Amino acid sequence: MTENNDNKNQASAPNKDHLWMKSYPEHLNWEDRIEIKPIYEMMEKTRAEYGDRPAFDFLGKKYKWSEMADLADRLARGLQNLGVSKNSKVGIFLPNCPMFVVAFYAITKIGATVVHYNPLYSSKELRHQIEDSHTDLMITADLKMLHDKMLKMLSSTRLNQLIICPFTDMLPFPKNVLFKTLKKGELASVPNDDRHFPLEKVLQNDGKIRPVKIDPYNDVALLQYTGGTTGVPKGAMLTHANIVANVTQCVEWCKETPRGNGKMVGVLPFFHVFALTAVMNFSVYAGLEIVALPRFDLKQTLKLIHKHRPQIFPAVPAIYNAINNCADIDKYDLTSIMFCISGGAPLPVEVKANFEKRTGCVVVEGYGLTEASPVICVNPTEGVNKPGSIGMPMQNTDVKLWDKDKPGQEVKAGERGELVAKGPQIMKGYWENEDATKDTIIDGYLRTGDIATMDEDGYFFIVDRIKDMIITNGYNVYPRNVEDAIYQHPNVEECIVAGLPDEDRGEIIKAWIKPKEGRSISEEDLRSFLKEHLSPMETPKLIEIRNEALPKTMIGKLSRKDIVAEELQQQAAE
Repeated sequence: MTENNDNKNQASAPNKDHLWMKSYPEHLNWEDRIEIKPIYEMMEKTRAEYGDRPAFDFLGKKYKWSEMADLADRLARGLQNLGVSKNSKVGIFLPNCPMFVVAFYAITKIGATVVHYNPLYSSKELRHQIEDSHTDLMITADLKMLHDKMLKMLSSTRLNQLIICPFTDMLPFPKNVLFKTLKKGELASVPNDDRHFPLEKVLQNDGKIRPVKIDPYNDVALLQYTGGTTGVPKGAMLTHANIVANVTQCVEWCKETPRGNGKMVGVLPFFHVFALTAVMNFSVYAGLEIVALPRFDLKQTLKLIHKHRPQIFPAVPAIYNAINNCADIDKYDLTSIMFCISGGAPLPVEVKANFEKRTGCVVVEGYGLTEASPVICVNPTEGVNKPGSIGMPMQNTDVKLWDKDKPGQEVKAGERGELVAKGPQIMKGYWENEDATKDTIIDGYLRTGDIATMDEDGYFFIVDRIKDMIITNGYNVYPRNVEDAIYQHPNVEECIVAGLPDEDRGEIIKAWIKPKEGRSISEEDLRSFLKEHLSPMETPKLIEIRNEALPKTMIGKLSRKDIVAEELQQQAAE
């Protein structure tokens, strides 16, 4: 174990005046320091304690923890044989699958840095992230939707090596055979050249890794890209200490976690920081079996829960809402679920209540952001679980409310303020962006950009957002990025993009557009144009073409606030 001699990553000294101290879960002490170690030690401990226990169930094919750890060792040595060394950047471009877990632990075990890539990213987004992060090697699969995108990157970016994981090798019989026959159109034609490395060949070694010294507090384990407070994609540098601390906080928070003998639902994408911590690494730490799907599908998820009877089900509110509204929900037995962790977007009180009524479980809402690995606050799984609240701070995490116009100055009790947090899970900073880091972290406190209040019991409530960020289906979408893409169309004169309330997604993206004088544009034309510029999750679901000028402020700035108010007023009148 590595001792912490540097308090910059820890919360301030215990303060008995913190209101949450009187409401804190009885089995925890808020002021407890977190045991810090390199990430790979979590897998090593689980292999030693639960090696023969199930680790991963992927569409019926099962893996034990000893098998997962052995694969990680061999992939780690294979990466070293390919020239990957400490601080090298290695991308993971995979759906949820066992090799995602293996790759993450293999890369971090040799001191290299993981860079997560969203399979839904557009070519423009992939190109920017590859160049910005200095990713030279990517681990992906032989699926067309993945490989063909990366093949383009090989010829247009610094990326120069691909490790190809055969998707069908991860499937059980007869699904592996049927996939090659019935879905062969989804499999890529992988070139046989010196830039493509079959996973099988990379794994052909004894798994004996050349030792690498890892400093958990300073070595960056993960570059997790986020728009931060500006919408400009930046890599949040999460160290081994940040990730291990937050996973430890989450597991310890959930007293009833069935360690070494439980199951976790894995339908949230592992490349998203919420799932990385609350699903994947949570399961590694606690020795849980991850029962996974490549991506969320309502009926498949219900069948998974009904058949496998998992106890823990982290998800975004839109998923819980979809289950609540499923027409044949009574066909499925969901009573095995003990507790759910909701994140990624505000959890409507009605959605929480309906899901708890259907399942008998406890749904706890949490709060966090990429820069915090990501969890900052959460409601207790035992005790008072306040609807509409994001709960209390995690262990050793100090949360304050600052005057949004005077950073560092706390607001009075009961007043609204910008939520800021300091703790062992707070990022090291933004990759190669000192200015953004200085603006976001002040005196060790992370500025979240969200306005909150705290009640008399120390529970926090998010009441407003400083940013214009849209949260749709748990994903962060930045209006400016979408507007920039739309403005590239030659017929667009003005556009405003904003989020509107939506029962299923949390928020839905709408674009209002005015064509240039004498020109026209159709919704179909614009959608076709945006396919090359935006990912599906960023593409507006609603598009309104207007022939008159869009609303502006007194100084001539396009007014997102006014057009949203107009839209909501119109909806209320209908």
